[in-house]
Amino acid sequence: MKIRAAIVSGLLAVSGCTTTGLGGAGGQGVSTQAPATGASDGARVAKAIVAAMNGGLVGGKIGAGLTEREKRSGLEAEYKALEYTASGQVVTWKSDTSSRYGEVVAAQPYRVGSQDCRQYTHTVYAGGAGAVARGTACRNSDGSWMLLT
Repeated sequence: MKIRAAIVSGLLAVSGCTTTGLGGAGGQGVSTQAPATGASDGARVAKAIVAAMNGGLVGGKIGAGLTEREKRSGLEAEYKALEYTASGQVVTWKSDTSSRYGEVVAAQPYRVGSQDCRQYTHTVYAGGAGAVARGTACRNSDGSWMLLT
């Protein structure tokens, strides 16, 4: 429950910098910017999201060359794609200090037992062709998402 509260608090703090575009078509997506909160708030949010998602896809091979802040932005985009966006909608993130950016796209949700699950892709661009990772995440009873593959 503490993780969910931290994630919700963090997303509320970030929501002022987010454009949802829900229900839109024609390539509209969700843009994720760095939170406008103090460093300690951002660090707490990042730790809560990372702990809940165990680093997500961006915590793997595709995020190897990213800074911790870029990984956090990518992980926040993964969470938003899984939790809030329609199937096929793009959630983007961009580094504040470099040309690195990424896109996350979640598929249609489905149920496995009592859990909601979604497959998704995360593409990270770092000065050339994008590196793509694919995975599946399921929502835990506390509302957090756990990466399965």
